[in-house]
Amino acid sequence: MLRVSGADLVWTGTAVRTGAEIVCDDAGLVVPGGAPGASVEVLDATGCVVTPGLVNAHHHLLQTAFRTLPGTRGVAMRDWLPRMAAAYAAVGIDDELAYVAASVGLAEALLCGVTTVADHQLNWPPAGDGVSIARAVARAANELGARLVFVRGSAREDPQSAAASAEAIALAFAGDPRVQIGVGPAGVHSDGPETFALLGEVAAAHGLRRRTQANEQVDVEVAAARYGRRPLELLDEWGWLAPDVTLAHLCEITPAEVALLSASGVSATHVPGCDLPMGWGVAPAAALADAGVPVGLGTSGGGSNDAGHLLADARLALQVAPLAGRPVMAVEVLGWATAGSATGLGRADLGRLDPGCAGDLVCWDVSGVSDAGVADPLAGLLWAGPGRRPRHVVVGGQVVVRDGRLLPRVESQIAARLHALLRERGVPAATGPNSARDFHR
Repeated sequence: MLRVSGADLVWTGTAVRTGAEIVCDDAGLVVPGGAPGASVEVLDATGCVVTPGLVNAHHHLLQTAFRTLPGTRGVAMRDWLPRMAAAYAAVGIDDELAYVAASVGLAEALLCGVTTVADHQLNWPPAGDGVSIARAVARAANELGARLVFVRGSAREDPQSAAASAEAIALAFAGDPRVQIGVGPAGVHSDGPETFALLGEVAAAHGLRRRTQANEQVDVEVAAARYGRRPLELLDEWGWLAPDVTLAHLCEITPAEVALLSASGVSATHVPGCDLPMGWGVAPAAALADAGVPVGLGTSGGGSNDAGHLLADARLALQVAPLAGRPVMAVEVLGWATAGSATGLGRADLGRLDPGCAGDLVCWDVSGVSDAGVADPLAGLLWAGPGRRPRHVVVGGQVVVRDGRLLPRVESQIAARLHALLRERGVPAATGPNSARDFHR
């Protein structure tokens, strides 16, 4: 058992408590507190605010190996996509790259207080059923103690091949409690109605969640040019506006589209740390929430958001919300980053610290100068101390970050392995402002 004690404040996701403890049993679930026994490990949270573990509902872990590439900043998505594709081709996507990139991305997530990551994997080797790629990412998650939702995505693939791969991955992980599988095309800009239909059939056969991306810049352009429609109109026609579907991005959708999403029962993932620098606009997350749409938060991948720091993106969501409708409260955005994201993944056991929920929690140190003078310590997690990292992180009752240090693996070794792999494959290390120019030599 694990007992987290001494916190200044505990936010369970549903209530704020002072002087409270959180106890996780041997199964990794939150249980009502009781008298400590000899087998109870005590985690000191003195000077901390304790929250549920953050849930990153939209990531592309492979892109962790492709951050700040030349020609990918300040460009339209129609130019960004082929430049990223060229980088993938130059390095070569295989099991090793998937494992090493996921290890870096998941280690970064844990060190930033994220305990669950949904990885929307869109890029695949030219041969194979994709199972080995999924297993490589799952291996990285298992070694680090992170929770993983692996989404078998597609982007301009043969529909039958994509569906066959999704079927194989679903079967390979059937009954595995450590990995949740989902399916989802990249969007209507990349895949047609056949791909959406076939992946939907796989999801229905195996009880999987579906997710896709909508209203990115190129998504709107291609939908208009190819179909004469808006992306959400197409998703509605193709049966992808339903309660088992989560949509990421949703930039600058109209009030009528907000109403459509509300009526359909879908959930949404707000990704401001990607959408704003890419120039796609701001999703009306508050309007969606007001309309009854469950809202979660994601970072997207390293190709568009070079950090996997969900709390930093929650702060950004808080700051830009007035530009897309109304101001929001910090506790509301924290709810998006925890239970809201978990709802979109179909996981009522995550994002809360109520009895019976998963023992995933974060101890945020608020004893330093960054939080001095803060009247509301919970709100201060977002408003104060940009880029803060947690003191402790617990996943399923197991401490994976203690005093800011990753326990399951050595952080420097994880980073060094990615640097070495990229060098082995002809990508020079980034040593200065001119080094990036060498990437396409």
